[in-house]
Amino acid sequence: MNAASFERDASAVPVITIDGPTASGKGTIAQRVADHLGWHALDSGALYRLTALAVRQAGGDGSDESQAAHLARQLDVQFGAGLIRLDGQDVTHLIRQEAIGNLASRVAAWPAVRTALLARQQDFRQMPGLVADGRDMGTVVFPDAPLKIFLDADVVVRAERRHKQLRDKGISANLDDLLNDLRLRDARDRDRAHAPLVAAADAMTIDSSHIGVDQVVDQVLDLWLDRRSAHGPA
Repeated sequence: MNAASFERDASAVPVITIDGPTASGKGTIAQRVADHLGWHALDSGALYRLTALAVRQAGGDGSDESQAAHLARQLDVQFGAGLIRLDGQDVTHLIRQEAIGNLASRVAAWPAVRTALLARQQDFRQMPGLVADGRDMGTVVFPDAPLKIFLDADVVVRAERRHKQLRDKGISANLDDLLNDLRLRDARDRDRAHAPLVAAADAMTIDSSHIGVDQVVDQVLDLWLDRRSAHGPA
């Protein structure tokens, strides 16, 4: 199959993108929607967290763009059975640490890193469909997606949710520190020159500050039902 044929085939695969800031709940929503539809799911943030972990393991701090891009291109990653492995090591929980998340936010600001991971993300676009969550899924990675969601929530609410998640896992965390970290990450994600966090022009914005996961999932599914007639049965 030549490149043009591959692009045509890929464009026939329906995609729902869910972008939004850290701790807005987009990962949970994306997985639930994908499970309901029987589609694949892409947690793009995991790829940046894996890159950040590789950078840290190589002794870097995210300030060297060429190093980070090189490591992103060389990632030996396996996803499956609810586990994420890097170089054969189970790093499912390790990449969810706040320190790795903060480093991932810095690494993700490098254009060379985003370019290195672009094709890998697009490879997840397979039948019967894909739900992709991240920060530039609808603007850069899948700009032709028939449904784009921008999931937002008040930063204080997001900090409280993250605080509860960490406590439930037995991890000690300071709410004020988490709030400050989220504000810094939001600014870094929104202000970066390459692929900043912004709602696509044709995205539907959902504010999850005061509604639960089930309500958000229902809203996304209802929006998809309104569009799917143009893309075949889901």
